[in-house]
Amino acid sequence: MEEYFRSPKKRGKIAVFLSGRGSNFLAIHEAVKSGKINGDIVLVFSNKKDAPGLQHARERGLETFYLNPKNFPSREAYDAQAAEEVQKRGVDLICLAGYMRILTPGFCQQFMYRMMNIHPALLPAFPGLHVQKKALEWGVRYSGATVHFVTPEVDMGPIILQAVVPVKQDDTEEKLSARILKEEHKIYPEAVRLYFEGKLEVRGRRVFILD
Repeated sequence: MEEYFRSPKKRGKIAVFLSGRGSNFLAIHEAVKSGKINGDIVLVFSNKKDAPGLQHARERGLETFYLNPKNFPSREAYDAQAAEEVQKRGVDLICLAGYMRILTPGFCQQFMYRMMNIHPALLPAFPGLHVQKKALEWGVRYSGATVHFVTPEVDMGPIILQAVVPVKQDDTEEKLSARILKEEHKIYPEAVRLYFEGKLEVRGRRVFILD
C-alpha cells in the first residue's frame, strides 16, 4: 500500500459495480444529478444479468455493461476484462455498491485509491457477510456503516467515513439493516464528493479529510 495519496480535484468519471438492487448507486446518482458530486457516472457494471440496479441505470439513461463470469476461465481473466471496460471509459473512481464478487489482488492494485466500497458495519469489526447477524449475536451496542478504499485484503482498506447506528434491544437483522442502509445512502455520496474535491489524503493507512 502506498504511504501517501491525495485525491484529485477535478470533474471525474465514475464507474459503479453492483450485483443487486443498487440502492447506493441510486444515492450516488442523485448526488451527481443535484450537483453535489463534481463528476459523472459513465458506467454501471454488473456480474448479474438480471441485477435490478442495471435496470435502474438504463431507466436513467446511463451506460450499462454485463459480463458473464461463466465465460471466463478464471477470476483473473474476468477482472482483466472488467478492468479493460473501465479503462476504455477513462474512469477515475470505481464505486462498489453491493458488488458480490471478491476482486483479485491484481485488480485491487491496479485501481489502488481509485476504488471505494461501502460496508454495513463499523470496520474493522465484522468484515465479510451477514454482519448484522454477527452484530446482534455479539450484543454490540452500536453498529453502522463504513466507506473505505479497496485493497486486496477484503474490507480492510483505509477508512474514509463512518456512520454510527445504535443497536436496539428488540432489533432483528432486517430492522437493523434498514436503519444502517439509510446512513449508507448519506455517507457514500459524501465520500465521493470529498474525493473529487481533492479533500481525501491517505497517510499510511489513515485517511485525512482536508479543509
